[in-house]
Amino acid sequence: MLKILTIVGALLLSPSLFAANQTSYISDDVFIYLHGGAGTQFRILGSVEAGQKITLVGEVQGDYSKIIDHKGREGWVQTKLLSASVSLREQLPVIQAELAQTKADLTNALSTTDASVQELSQIKTQLAQAEKALVSASQARDSAQVKLASMQKNERFEMWKQGGFIAAGGLILGIILVYLPRPQRKPKNHW
Repeated sequence: MLKILTIVGALLLSPSLFAANQTSYISDDVFIYLHGGAGTQFRILGSVEAGQKITLVGEVQGDYSKIIDHKGREGWVQTKLLSASVSLREQLPVIQAELAQTKADLTNALSTTDASVQELSQIKTQLAQAEKALVSASQARDSAQVKLASMQKNERFEMWKQGGFIAAGGLILGIILVYLPRPQRKPKNHW
């Protein structure tokens, strides 16, 4: 029983068991060796970091391809470690530049949107003020039209009234003139 507990305790305290459940990543700083020939038995000429641009010479022997690295060295590397797509090392600066441009565009769009919202708010305020001014002007116009109609009516009334007075005065004058004694004619012989 003691042996079983000791084995279980040793397994539980084993560092490999602690590491098995932890999340880990492969380092970006990996590299492959550049060999003098097509195989690991040939001399190592140097290393090529992951993501470096290389030129394929076109020679292939087994699992190895002949390349020229970014420093101009010619050698052999495993073919399975070569990729035709652009490496993340090359893509990262381009993507970061695009991200920075997109952020700048977004900030510009947001500030433009904020300015547009403020401008729209100002225009709405001006529109409301203009509508109030229009209502006020319409009321003033209607009031002026009523006053004008009233003045025209009063003016017509005054004209009829004055015409009536003149006609009445003329009628009275005519009646008076009819009843006034006529002057007698003097005989012509008195001269």
